[in-house]
Amino acid sequence: MTRFVLGQNQYGKAENRVVKITRDGDTHHIKDLNVSVALSGDMEEVHRSGSNANVLPTDTTKNTVFAFAKEHGIESAEDLGVKLARHFVDNNEPIHRARIRIEEYGWERIETSKGGARFVGSEEIAHSFVRKGQETRVAQITYDGHGIQVLSGFKDLTVLNSTNSEFFGYLKDKYTTLQEDYDRILATTVSTWWRHNWDGVDSHAPDWDRSYNGVRKHALQAFAETYSYSLQQTLFEMGVRVLNSRDEVDEIRFSMPNKHHFRSDLSPFGIDNEAKDGAVYYAADRPYGLIEATILRDGAEQLIPVDMTNL
Repeated sequence: MTRFVLGQNQYGKAENRVVKITRDGDTHHIKDLNVSVALSGDMEEVHRSGSNANVLPTDTTKNTVFAFAKEHGIESAEDLGVKLARHFVDNNEPIHRARIRIEEYGWERIETSKGGARFVGSEEIAHSFVRKGQETRVAQITYDGHGIQVLSGFKDLTVLNSTNSEFFGYLKDKYTTLQEDYDRILATTVSTWWRHNWDGVDSHAPDWDRSYNGVRKHALQAFAETYSYSLQQTLFEMGVRVLNSRDEVDEIRFSMPNKHHFRSDLSPFGIDNEAKDGAVYYAADRPYGLIEATILRDGAEQLIPVDMTNL
């Protein structure tokens, strides 16, 4: 008789939208998260017979997320994720592994006029916000009852260099039509994950917000300061700069589509369109080159899954 084996499985409540307001007098602070919980462990019977004896309801995981946000606050996405992962594994014997994946949406205060403030009877309005239009911060925390793995990152951060980028000397065959370019726009939308070397066992946890801001700063500075001969080279320099600057990071992976900007051909109208004179470009959204790579410290193990970033 053929026997069928249950492979990898997990369950949980996905995309719990949690908005936490912290009031410091008249000044309010907002945390806006999208939290997904995935649990795995001794789940053979629920799949084979339907017995729910080892199943913590997904509704319970949802309630836990909101309760923890209230009881513990949200210092950072990583901090909340660590607390949740430990709770689900340490307090439920059939659960052997918890993965908490979080997106964080940034908000910034609306700058108001002094006249507007007087209308509401306050010297300063500190409770009005506008959603930031840059990257979405992400985090993934995995706990197996022994060690914790914390991945941090961001996605959808679009950057552009209007010069200091070339692309030439590449392989050519009979299907190659791309012309070499010695002064081009380099633009991309950065999605990245990095792995902290903190395992939750001995040392103190990093300052998650400081670490995030540091990685973001050094990655963007490397993008701006690298004279680029390829997007691959720029990506590598971004990773090297991060690892050189942030001791708590052992591995970083980027997924960076090449947001192509092609100079418009205006020659039929007798118009030159050279980069040195301030060219006009058309932005092509697809198809696009997609550059992905992982940069690690020497001796570090590659642990960020390759399918976590893009395609």
